Amino acid sequence: MSVQERKQRERAERERLIVATARELAEQQGWDAVTTRRLAERIEYSQPVLYSHFRGKREIIGAVALEGAAEMAAALRAATSAADGPRTRVTALARTYLDFAARNPAVYDAMFELDGGLAFASKDTPEPLKDAFAALLESLGEVAGDGVHPGLFTEVFWAALHGLATLTRAGRLPPEDTEPRVELLVDRLAMV
Repeated sequence: MSVQERKQRERAERERLIVATARELAEQQGWDAVTTRRLAERIEYSQPVLYSHFRGKREIIGAVALEGAAEMAAALRAATSAADGPRTRVTALARTYLDFAARNPAVYDAMFELDGGLAFASKDTPEPLKDAFAALLESLGEVAGDGVHPGLFTEVFWAALHGLATLTRAGRLPPEDTEPRVELLVDRLAMV
């Protein structure tokens, strides 16, 4: 291994450590607790080392969001691939989405609530975000209905899931009614 390859590997490992530590700290104490000073202390590197990887907290949030999008896409695909038939797939997708949001609140916030400097719904959208949407579209596109654009249907269904996730987490909707909400969403919006 050349010196340059070793340095690139070490740089990638430091970057993964920064992102993992930011994510852990955010999940434990919220995003307000994530500062470059605290991250530097936790990973035992200087703040200039952090700034050599990320220009600031916004870019760190963006990196966490991209990692979360990849994880969500994988979880959605795993759940839907194990399901038999459109109704079961859409129900599995909805449950998995809501479960991901509940189990990973700081990551979910990085993906959809905070400014991570990422472009959505444009040609500049990073691949992990496009792939997370594609994971939704794969199951939802098949139930969009005649004359309904699959992408638009997926956006509306996703918006409903996002609303359920954020309102439940904020205490605006009782969590014990999540399953009836999923059933209603699948029955009335997806009509499967």
